Amino acid sequence: MPDEWIEVTADEDFIRRERAKARELRKTPYYQNLLNRGICHYCGKKFPREELTLDHIVPVARGGRSTRGNLVVCCRQCNQNKGMLTPAEQLLAETPETPPDGSPDRQ
Repeated sequence: MPDEWIEVTADEDFIRRERAKARELRKTPYYQNLLNRGICHYCGKKFPREELTLDHIVPVARGGRSTRGNLVVCCRQCNQNKGMLTPAEQLLAETPETPPDGSPDRQ
């Protein structure tokens, strides 16, 4: 994972406040319903609710907020794989350096 280019923009107080908000939001009927459905936002597979986590699409440490639009339910594996990346950055990190047809990159 290309950690060297991940910019951390949030301070510790901001991170602490946003994570506390996320813990409270997790208790709301909206997120309880998502947890009960058991579908991972990223891989689309079904899991028991105890195997699901609440993930910030834009990580809190990178300025993401604990809002309904930035929080999703996902499996632990997808959450761990995503780490501090945004979904777009994760796709770029997973993109092979050579095209699928095997021809060399043209730069």
